[in-house]
Amino acid sequence: MPQSEPQNINLSQTATATSPSWSTNTKLVVGLTAVVIAGTLLVKFQFVLSPLLIALVLAYLFHPAANWLQQKLRFSWTMAVGLIYIVIIVLLLGLLTLGGVGLVQQIQSVVAIAQDGIDKLPGIIEQFSGQVFRFGPFSIDFRNIDLHSISSQLLDMVQPFLSRTGTLVSAVAGSAAGFLGWTFFVILVSYFVLAESGGSRRKMVTVDVPGYTEDISRLSRDLGRIWNAFLRGQIIIFVLAVIVYSIVLSVFGVRYAVSLAFMAGLARFVPYVGPAINYLILIVVAYFQVFKLFNLEPLYYTTLVVIVAVVIDQIFDNVVTPRILSSALKVHPAAVLVAAIIAANLMGLLGVVIAAPMLATVTLFWRYTMRKLLDLNPWPEEEPTQPPPPMGGRVLVKIRRLLRRFGILR
Repeated sequence: MPQSEPQNINLSQTATATSPSWSTNTKLVVGLTAVVIAGTLLVKFQFVLSPLLIALVLAYLFHPAANWLQQKLRFSWTMAVGLIYIVIIVLLLGLLTLGGVGLVQQIQSVVAIAQDGIDKLPGIIEQFSGQVFRFGPFSIDFRNIDLHSISSQLLDMVQPFLSRTGTLVSAVAGSAAGFLGWTFFVILVSYFVLAESGGSRRKMVTVDVPGYTEDISRLSRDLGRIWNAFLRGQIIIFVLAVIVYSIVLSVFGVRYAVSLAFMAGLARFVPYVGPAINYLILIVVAYFQVFKLFNLEPLYYTTLVVIVAVVIDQIFDNVVTPRILSSALKVHPAAVLVAAIIAANLMGLLGVVIAAPMLATVTLFWRYTMRKLLDLNPWPEEEPTQPPPPMGGRVLVKIRRLLRRFGILR
């Protein structure tokens, strides 16, 4: 009996050593089969991808808050995560009860007014043709401008977008039950992902490939910097844009100020085209509404509103956004625009929102793949040794100093 154990060990070692290796053809067949199966599953269950992606994003966003509760208040990880999601559910139910239906109705009204204004645009342009407008020492002569071709181009560009927007809003309003169901599905999945991580971000999504531990670790850190810069920074910018636009448009008496502010916040995600469409909708709403600030003429009132919107966007583009986002994504705005168009066709509104970090992610994997194929060092640049400053750190410091100066914060 004492000699049986070494014999078993030798047998197991022999079986392990003689396990046949896969040939190149076998590896190729297995790899292609796995790719085909994965592609088939992605196509079959494409409707689940967007909610799952949103759930992972939410889990990533709420991780610092749960970590803060665990460290500062001495909560367990499960209790900290549970408290966060209880607050989220309460806030979500409150927002849906108080303003959800009203916001959808406002957006529907804005889209309807914009569509009606676009239909009346040729007649308005006909009135402007052949006239000269004077603004103090300045004058604009429309007699030498081909307004008809400009109006036709605007109609061709805007009408498809407005028709899709109206259809989207109507679909959301008409399928409120389904929307709420998917919302709670996302919250539930993100809760389990965050709760089961145990406080470690690496356990949210685990990938283990033998021999590539260091590469996967470096890729995960780079991806963390990309998405951390975007998610927290862009959400701050979106919230600030909605707040500023809501206050300013309400002061100037523009109708549907909240829904227009919401659209202006979404326009921040799409370079060039987003602000242009936002200005056009503002022009239509301001021109055709009954109330005009200081009883101004429709043209002067509309011009004033658009100038204010342009000033706000310039402040965001040149002051707020560079301080919050910095150059963390390192992607060109034109490339983001193209990526937003492609992502919109694949994932809808979510694709437009996350187009910039998705482009940065694809760029990262493309650079890594090409350098590995060419037998080059996949990491030509040294990894930053110090963690990046928190998003909007300088802005928050200045806000705290201002609050302390007025005695609001100690």
